[in-house]
Amino acid sequence: MLEMFRFLKNLKGNPKTVLMLDPLWTIPFAMFQPFITMYMFGLGLGDVEIGLLLSVGMFSNFIMALLGGVVTDRFGRRKTVILCDFLAWSIPVAIWAFAQNIWWFIVAAIFNSIMHIAMVAFECTWVDDTKESKLPSLINWFHIFWLTAIFSALISGHFVQRYSVVPVMRWLYIFAFVFMTVRIGFLIIYLKETKRGEERLAATRNQSIISLLAGNKEVFFQVIRSKPMRRLLLILPIVSIFQMIAGTYFALYATQNLGIDESFLAYFPVVRAGISLLFFFFIQQRLGKFDAKLLMRIGLGLFIVGHSLLLLAPPQNLNWLLAYAFADAWAAALFFPRLDNLMFSSIDPTERARCRALINVIVLAITSPFGLLAGFLSDMDRRLPFALNMILFLCMIYFLSTQKETKDD
Repeated sequence: MLEMFRFLKNLKGNPKTVLMLDPLWTIPFAMFQPFITMYMFGLGLGDVEIGLLLSVGMFSNFIMALLGGVVTDRFGRRKTVILCDFLAWSIPVAIWAFAQNIWWFIVAAIFNSIMHIAMVAFECTWVDDTKESKLPSLINWFHIFWLTAIFSALISGHFVQRYSVVPVMRWLYIFAFVFMTVRIGFLIIYLKETKRGEERLAATRNQSIISLLAGNKEVFFQVIRSKPMRRLLLILPIVSIFQMIAGTYFALYATQNLGIDESFLAYFPVVRAGISLLFFFFIQQRLGKFDAKLLMRIGLGLFIVGHSLLLLAPPQNLNWLLAYAFADAWAAALFFPRLDNLMFSSIDPTERARCRALINVIVLAITSPFGLLAGFLSDMDRRLPFALNMILFLCMIYFLSTQKETKDD
């Protein structure tokens, strides 16, 4: 554990800047995230409408993801992060704060989809100039900061219990607007362009966005010829689908089917975060000697255990849901850091922005229809989206079990 804190103390440059400013985004997001679905439900949106909104958002995400790499290269990592973070987060949270019906959410979703440009640029700001050997430790600290921020959900849970979801969420979104906009101000002051970003700026200075988009054809062939990146293209869409389903429909299932009070929704991410933090500080560093794919398969198995506990839970029984949270936390701690490391190590650093953006495009193209499908499944029976997730977990276990390492890896 001392080694982890020594690594954090010695951080410099963009990695230190983005990591230290991360709480200004993660804290407000963690406060409103558990109640997003119930907020929409409280404003009159049904299961199918929520699913439709997910698919509209996914389609918009697809369009923005097409632009992610070329915009990042053409205008630089720093400028792209600053402008697109404002468009993708400050504006949408302001719209959500005053939302009245589904149309407000659709407009906000379109602005929020710009995050797929911001995300590519953001990752490049701290990955570009970081040695590959240091990436796992840096990724772990991003996870730790996020997990720590989740404890702020207890505050929002308290206010939801006292005042109900809709009015509290409106204030939480206003709070998020202030914090996220202040973070952008600090990024303007402290964030620097990366060396790789300067090279890409120079290389693309006299090219239009259209001509750069045309160049995606070469990057596409680069992606599909690489075995590590082909592997990513099989895993990431499934991950995106199961995260979308669990993140959207858990709240409805827990409150409407299991009779759990809305305020308790804040406790589940906190329990998961607490367990995951213990895992990161006391166990994660000791797992380096084990095969990453084996640990990912174990994590997927625990996801299946957690979903089984959720679907078998008796109404108004918090113990079963807490057991689900325990299994889910251990699963996430085993699975996601290794997936992140696999993703960053698989992408060609010379074309990081465009490769990452193109992967996002492919993932979103596959994922988009599943938002509406999950909405129809939930409308028929709120257990069905989670049953679909369990099938997806089994598919990933099978895929990871049949993959063999090659020289291309």
